Amino acid sequence: MAETRRSADGSQTLERGLEVLLTLADNRSGMTATEVSAALHMHRSIAYRLLVSLQRTGFADRDEVGRYRVGRRLLSVAERSRPQLQDAAEPVLRGLAAELDATASLVEVTGDAAIATVVAEPPTDGPRFSYRLGNRDPVDRGAGGLAALASVAPATGEPERVGQIRAAGYVWTHSEVVPGAYGVAAPIAARGKIAPASVNVVSNRPDVVERAIPLVVEAAKEISRRLDAAVPAAEVRR
Repeated sequence: MAETRRSADGSQTLERGLEVLLTLADNRSGMTATEVSAALHMHRSIAYRLLVSLQRTGFADRDEVGRYRVGRRLLSVAERSRPQLQDAAEPVLRGLAAELDATASLVEVTGDAAIATVVAEPPTDGPRFSYRLGNRDPVDRGAGGLAALASVAPATGEPERVGQIRAAGYVWTHSEVVPGAYGVAAPIAARGKIAPASVNVVSNRPDVVERAIPLVVEAAKEISRRLDAAVPAAEVRR
């Protein structure tokens, strides 16, 4: 009866396909059909058919050894539909990445994940810690997610650490998500922004992170200024 009701309310195949797509997004090294099947507790033949459909429509790519990854079409859809915050952040992040010679990103919180929704790589080709577009980290670990939580009004029961970040205006971390990685992030506070967000820089060099602190704080403020200038006060009140 429950299965019948679910089918009547929506498409079970579509829901499963979206679950597969999200699972691929969480596994940057790619997954085989068998691994997807095990992760989602579905029969391998079903997982394989869904992966083939995603590949056929461009939402997944398959490499020569049979591992699937998120396809370029999904990134294209995300690019066309991205909100004002990401448009405001992109040029600021490009300048920040060039000045630091390090990867800079916009991190937004969705559910219990901190997701990199804009990533800017520096123009040089030197070795660096790279941060993939769509990267998902736990929201309560790592500089990006913690700073994003501090970008909105205090919430009942929030970790004491978030309040400290809100007061300081930035946070830096070491090895909280990736061993050996340093992160520094600053909250983005703006009238027109609803979702928690932050500017984030990750590096394997502590000197880069130390130099990045005032630059990351200023980048977050600049994005806030751009958002505030783009959103009329009357619209915010409404």
